[in-house]
Amino acid sequence: AFATQNFMKEPRIVIVGAGLVALGTAWKLARQYPGAKITVLEKEAAVAQHQSSHNSGVLHCGLYYKPGSLKARMAVEGIREMTAFAREHEIPHEICGKIVVAVDDSEVPRLKDLERRGAENGLTDLRWLGASEIREREPHSEGVAALLVPQEGIIDFPAVAEKLTALLRASGHEVELGNEVIGLARDGAQQIVSTTRGEWKADFIVNCAGLHCDRVFALTGEDPGCRIVPFRGEYFTLHNDARHLVNHLIYPVPDPRFPFLGVHFTRMIGGGIEAGPSAVLALKREGYRLTDFSLRDTMETLTFPGLYRFLRQYPGHTWRELKHSFSKKVFGDSLRRLVPELKDDDISPGPAGVRAQAMTRAGELLMDFFIESRPGQLHVLNAPSPGATASLAIGGYIAERVAAQIA
Repeated sequence: AFATQNFMKEPRIVIVGAGLVALGTAWKLARQYPGAKITVLEKEAAVAQHQSSHNSGVLHCGLYYKPGSLKARMAVEGIREMTAFAREHEIPHEICGKIVVAVDDSEVPRLKDLERRGAENGLTDLRWLGASEIREREPHSEGVAALLVPQEGIIDFPAVAEKLTALLRASGHEVELGNEVIGLARDGAQQIVSTTRGEWKADFIVNCAGLHCDRVFALTGEDPGCRIVPFRGEYFTLHNDARHLVNHLIYPVPDPRFPFLGVHFTRMIGGGIEAGPSAVLALKREGYRLTDFSLRDTMETLTFPGLYRFLRQYPGHTWRELKHSFSKKVFGDSLRRLVPELKDDDISPGPAGVRAQAMTRAGELLMDFFIESRPGQLHVLNAPSPGATASLAIGGYIAERVAAQIA
C-alpha cells in the first residue's frame, strides 16, 4: 500500500495507449478520483487508430464466452454501459439484434450450447427460430434453425473514442498524441515513463497498448509469459444492388475450439453491409493490407515457439483461413452458407483489421481477458473482441483494481 493520503486522493496516473479500453479506463479513473491527474499517452496522431476503429462496429452482448469468465462478465455489463453512454451523448448506434444460423442439423447441438451459455451469462429474450422464422427476419438467409439475440447492435466506435477524449480533456486531463512509450522505470514508489517526446512521472501506470501491450510490459524487464500474435481480419463489402440480401446481422455457428467467429454479415452504422472477417497471420502488427510487412514484427512472430505449436493444433483452421485470404471464391462460398443467393460479383474487397491476440509459449490462445498487476502498474495483456463493446466495463474493473492497490 502507498503511504500518503494525498496520493490516495489525487494520484498521478499515466495510461499507455488511446484506444477504447485505454480511454474507458481513463474516464472511469477520472470519475473515481476527481482530484487525479490522468495522462493518456498515444504514439499516433489521433486516438483509436487501430483495433478500436478497425473492427466490425458490432455491440457484442456476451453470447459466446465461457460462463464465469471475465470476458463474459465484461461483455454483459459492457453492452449496457456502452449503449447508455451512446444514448447520453447522442452517438450513432442501433440495437438491431442478430441471428446465429445453423445451416444444417449437425450445427444444431452447438447452437443449443450457445443458447445455454448465453442464458448462463445473463442474456434475456434469446429466441429459437425455425426455418420459416429465419426467412421472416432475413428473407435471403437459409438454415434449419437460428438463435435470435435481440440485445446486439451496431455503433460508431470512433465517435465513442472522440467523445471520451473530449470529456477527459474538459475535465482537465491530458491526452497526449505523438508520444510513443520507449521506457518504464521505478524510482521508489514513483513510476517514470519515457516517450519519444519526453518523460512523465506517475504514481500509477496502466498499460493499454493493445497490439504492443506485450512490448510495453517487456520494458519493465520481465517476460509477460505470452506474445501478441497479430491476426489480420479481412472484409468484403456488398455492392449497393446486393445490400437487400441482408437486413441486420447474420452469423454462423462458431467452432468453440477457435476464438474467431467465422465470416458473417454486418450492417454498418454508417450504411452498407460488410462480410467477414477472415483470420490470417499478419506480417505486421498494424498491417491492414496483405502486402504490409515489418521485419521486426515478422521475426518476433516466426521465432515464437508458440506459433508452431498453435499451427500443429489447428492445421485445418489455418489452411481454411489462408484460402479465405487469397481466394474471393472461397470467401464467397463461406458467405453463401448463410446467404445462398450471394454471387462473387456482389462483393468487393473492403477494409481490414488486426486482432491483438495473446498466445502462450505452449501455443494456446488466451481466450479470456488477461490483466497482470505489478507494484504501481496494471498491464492489459489480452483484450480482443469484445474489448470495444466492453471497454467502459473493463475500465471500471481496472479502476477497482487500481483502487485496491493504492488504498
